[in-house]
Amino acid sequence: MTSTLLELHQRFLDRALAVFAQEPGLAAVLGGGSLVHGGFDAWSDLDLVLVYDAPPVTLNDKRALAMRLGDLVSSFTGEHVGEPRLLITLYGPELLHVDLKFADPTDLDHRVERPAILWARDRAALEARLDQAQIVWPQTDAQWLEDRAWIWLHYGAAKLGRGEVFEAIGMLGFFREQVLGPMLARRLGWPERGVRKLDDAPGAEALKATLAEADPDAVRNALQAAVTAYLDLRSDAPPAHPAPGMPDALLRFLDRT
Repeated sequence: MTSTLLELHQRFLDRALAVFAQEPGLAAVLGGGSLVHGGFDAWSDLDLVLVYDAPPVTLNDKRALAMRLGDLVSSFTGEHVGEPRLLITLYGPELLHVDLKFADPTDLDHRVERPAILWARDRAALEARLDQAQIVWPQTDAQWLEDRAWIWLHYGAAKLGRGEVFEAIGMLGFFREQVLGPMLARRLGWPERGVRKLDDAPGAEALKATLAEADPDAVRNALQAAVTAYLDLRSDAPPAHPAPGMPDALLRFLDRT
């Protein structure tokens, strides 16, 4: 599985696995992300899942382990992505991003992908447990999107109306990642991962139309394009309860900005 790694990534992983083998209570090291679904290149990070019988609790303990793996530049925990057990790290001097998720054996029973086993004290037992795991890639619910889409688009339009162009551009980026990207991936039958790997995908023109320069007219056009793209993509899986009055009310509001 690691035959696809580049020298920098492989060198780090070899050193890390030697450290992990001496780590008390560590049962296995798993690989995720590009190691599993392909597309590994020079810009990829390493996604490592550390399966402990009893994972370290304190941030100091996690950072102490991270420091033993190489020249740690910086690290922080993943509360912003809903994963406080995740330690996001950057190593140097040749820069490499490494995600370290501290997990326990019960986390193996429900996965979004089958991970690669990079190291295990009992590989056969681990393989057997993964064979029994429920592996489901999450799909965003159509009603969840509908309940949020018009509020988020209105927020962007309100920022434009106030003259806060940067804020409106930021909202457009958020809307692409949270709504339009997953919906386009759904249309293509791809896993939903925000806007990842969609740059040259069929239908990406609709997302590109929502990119705007720091100009009010450009932002207004991009917001209108976001409405158009959302309605088109929504037709693939219509919500049970469409928001009343939309998109007309939003477009009238946008005309006032």
